[in-house]
Amino acid sequence: MGNKVALHNLGCKVNAYEIEAMQQLLEEAGYEIVPFEPGADIYVINTCTVTNIADRKSRQMLHKAKKMNPEAIVVATGCYVQTGGDKLEKDEAIDLVLGNNRKGNIVDALAEYAENKPGHGSHVIKINQTKEYEDLSIDHTAEHVRAYIKVQDGCNQFCTYCIIPYARGRVRSRNIESVLKEVRALSQKGYKEIVLTGIHLSSYGVDFPEEKKETLLSLIRAVHEIEGIKRIRLGSLEPGIVTREFAEGIAALPKVCPHFHLSLQSGCDETLERMNRRYRSGEYRERCELLREVYGNPALTTDVIVGFPKESEEEFQKSYDFVDSIRFYETHIFKYSRRQGTKAAAMDGQLTEAEKALRSEKMIAMHHRHASDYEKSMLGKILEVLIEEEYKKDGQTWYLGHSREYIRTAVKKSESYGVNDIVKVRAEEFLEEHIMTGKVVE
Repeated sequence: MGNKVALHNLGCKVNAYEIEAMQQLLEEAGYEIVPFEPGADIYVINTCTVTNIADRKSRQMLHKAKKMNPEAIVVATGCYVQTGGDKLEKDEAIDLVLGNNRKGNIVDALAEYAENKPGHGSHVIKINQTKEYEDLSIDHTAEHVRAYIKVQDGCNQFCTYCIIPYARGRVRSRNIESVLKEVRALSQKGYKEIVLTGIHLSSYGVDFPEEKKETLLSLIRAVHEIEGIKRIRLGSLEPGIVTREFAEGIAALPKVCPHFHLSLQSGCDETLERMNRRYRSGEYRERCELLREVYGNPALTTDVIVGFPKESEEEFQKSYDFVDSIRFYETHIFKYSRRQGTKAAAMDGQLTEAEKALRSEKMIAMHHRHASDYEKSMLGKILEVLIEEEYKKDGQTWYLGHSREYIRTAVKKSESYGVNDIVKVRAEEFLEEHIMTGKVVE
């Protein structure tokens, strides 16, 4: 077995974090990381299973790796592996299977495979029966200024459209000291912005025993104390976590960015019921109002599914009107995708692709209108921008980064600041759609 490893990730930010952690374990063990192209001795594909299409892409990637080097060891890890079962056992493109909660064993699993060559090495546990959080960590990341940190795994919600609880298991939270150790290491490497992420971030700490009770709020407070970190962002939140105590608690922490992603899925109560979401539109609205009360004008973003089974024209209109009334900065629209193994896939009243596409287009047009309105509301205001990269436009070089509200903002390149610096910018105009610009004020 040679030591050249190529890695490829599919899916969410948690998966992206986990593949970076696996890469660092392989580097430490002396493997050479090479691009995902012909010539590698080992291919590691971190798979996704969130939709049937994600399953298909995962299979295609595994087969592509085997074609690139038929002699190579192809390692399938992640969520598709966890739910794929027999299909994977029969797939000749795959040599080694590493399920969720076993990604940290990649070095040992490869060594064991090289020794035994059993034809099909399998390391998959019954994910729904484990209470153990798999402690992976990183000390650098592909992004230069922002680091995503996984603090939680699993989900107890069982929304009717979602396979993830079956792929990721029950809620498991990461020990707070382990999180802080990783944040300190990243801070020492110069990272200024930390994004706390998980499969169901709002559940952080619910699995801890009473005597070790931590919550997402206590975790944020602890991370806030770490020197060198200038910004904290949060991954997707459930509306239920936004109580007055939580909203006022984070508002008292200046490093927490006024940018919150509150998962919605539908603005229609009947649809929310069929989705098995644990809130209704009225409660959701209250949580948005609470964040606006304590922050003034925070950037609120969300996800919406259109064309869920049995969604009538009237129900879609209710959802549309609700989303319109909240005035989100960004709305991520998903056409309902039937996922085998979920309750919603077996529901009658499945909509046609054409119906879903029409609804999606209508929602997307609304999203652009609201995004534009929110950005215009920032004209004349001072934005604090963390510079991330150089950006060329019409022959001129700019620095590009994000404001605390996550608005893309460009400033003219200068000797007095550079990548990973934070500058204050008076927003004056748009460099192009959804990129603001203005004068640096200090």
